[in-house]
Amino acid sequence: MEIFQKAKVVRFKSHHNKYLLADEDEEHVSQDRNGTSKNAKWTVELVPDSNVMRLKSCYGKYLTASNMPFLLGATGRKVLQTLPRKLDSSVEWEPIRDGLQVKMKTLYGHYLRGNGGLPPWRNSVTHDIPHRTHTQEWIIWDVDVLEFQNPTSVPQKPTPPPQAPQPVKTIEHTPSETFSPTAIRLKTPDEVISASDLFEASPPKAEGRHITYDLTDENGNIADESKKGLQFTFKGSGVEELKQAIKEEIGMDDIVVCSRNPLNGELYPLKLHLPPNNAAMHLVVVPSTAQVKY
Repeated sequence: MEIFQKAKVVRFKSHHNKYLLADEDEEHVSQDRNGTSKNAKWTVELVPDSNVMRLKSCYGKYLTASNMPFLLGATGRKVLQTLPRKLDSSVEWEPIRDGLQVKMKTLYGHYLRGNGGLPPWRNSVTHDIPHRTHTQEWIIWDVDVLEFQNPTSVPQKPTPPPQAPQPVKTIEHTPSETFSPTAIRLKTPDEVISASDLFEASPPKAEGRHITYDLTDENGNIADESKKGLQFTFKGSGVEELKQAIKEEIGMDDIVVCSRNPLNGELYPLKLHLPPNNAAMHLVVVPSTAQVKY
């Protein structure tokens, strides 16, 4: 709670480098790369005597973990903007530190999740308990403080009762015993303060492998530009694990993951070892009915 105890207005950036936005319909929330929009600003309301808080959108409505499923048969549930008559646990979020980032947890153990993949999942926001390895980081958010609380409005700890005066000891100092204070510069409220400015430094996490892939037809052609250059970060190490991750990304099982020969352009199924040192890969995903060389 350290960062939120000092914050008045914040914004959240997901693992997909997109910001948590309050949609203009004043009901839904989503992700977008425009972090300068007023819709990306969330006002912090601390709940007294607890470790939870409420987040209010620019429309005066609260970020709410609803009970409505996002898609039939899927585990994720919708996150909305609401203004309930009585504030309850559905609008309360517990921030949990994860290195220099945070997870936003509901009372029932679900986490605020910024989704990736193909529509309708792309840019959506749900709350869920992540079970898949490659979606674990979808519940981790960067936090930027855009405006600080007025110091007088921050709850203060009660002042301890006065102590009985202690005898004063006289200490002799020699000329060599001097004190030189260290200059400390504090950022002004006009400057954006990230969570890393308020948290102690911790070792950076190891990055995964950057995967770019194209969704094509049986002949390896891209019919829709929106299916070209799709990206995600793969933290695994094996070929089969990578194939499964791509299937989960696009929500399809009947596919073949291929690499393209740079010399003749032919497609070959991915079935050997991955390149060493987490080297980036550009893959092609074709239907299982495609004719590829084995």
